[in-house]
Amino acid sequence: MKMMIIIALFSMGTNTPAELPAPEAPKQPCHIENSAYAVGEKMVFKFYYNWKALWLSAGEMTFRAQNTDFQGRPAIHLRVDGSTYKSYEWFYKVRDVYESYISPVTLMPYRFQRDVNEGGFIIKDQYDFDYVRNKVYTFDYRKEPFKRDTIDIHPCVHDVVSAIYHARNIDYDAYKPGDKIPVNVFIDGKVYDLYIRYMGKKRIKTKMGQFDVLVLKPLMLRNEYFAGGEEMTLYVTDDENKLPVRIESPLTVGWVKVDLIGYSGLRNPFAARVK
Repeated sequence: MKMMIIIALFSMGTNTPAELPAPEAPKQPCHIENSAYAVGEKMVFKFYYNWKALWLSAGEMTFRAQNTDFQGRPAIHLRVDGSTYKSYEWFYKVRDVYESYISPVTLMPYRFQRDVNEGGFIIKDQYDFDYVRNKVYTFDYRKEPFKRDTIDIHPCVHDVVSAIYHARNIDYDAYKPGDKIPVNVFIDGKVYDLYIRYMGKKRIKTKMGQFDVLVLKPLMLRNEYFAGGEEMTLYVTDDENKLPVRIESPLTVGWVKVDLIGYSGLRNPFAARVK
């Protein structure tokens, strides 16, 4: 089970994409105002793997948002650290870092970086986004000399980390259950025109308590772990934070669940927490 699959609410897989039907809902603007998260926010998640009715506590992910600057410009540094527990490493060892430097005004990325080590599978790359020329400059550092490329994009393309934080700022009350909300993501040399399907509202219970949530189904890409389509379900708080509290998805073998287990520095009152 790859950490990269869990981190990407829209798949990071590099294999054959699922069929992508045209979006039905109105498009969100490229530049969306941040009302969901604050600089200094921290979220901690535990992920579980289920195989043959046995649930294993596999590891944790931590999401952080911090003030910084990027090449002389104000920026927000979004960082995701993921690792498996030592008790799980006999099966699969993960040590991953994903980073995005985004504009505090537009919330679009300046730079994305990955340093991935998953069971000996290595990724070490960087994407620099140029929205003036509508280009992304990619750098693959796995070998010497490093490989670079220039790829055309359009102005609304996110990296996988900035896309997660972008999705928290979408006004889901503007949509009806069943609507698709487009999100464009660049990963592994390609732009994927994906979407989030808004499913409505419900109340769920986790070990942290009961929450009123929005139910979302992001379109996944087909790869060795996922069949593709809308198999993943994401539950985010039905308040101004839109904090993910649970992610569930079947895999080609087994099932994965990710639960929020800690948080600090929220921007808004945690109104969706019932008890």
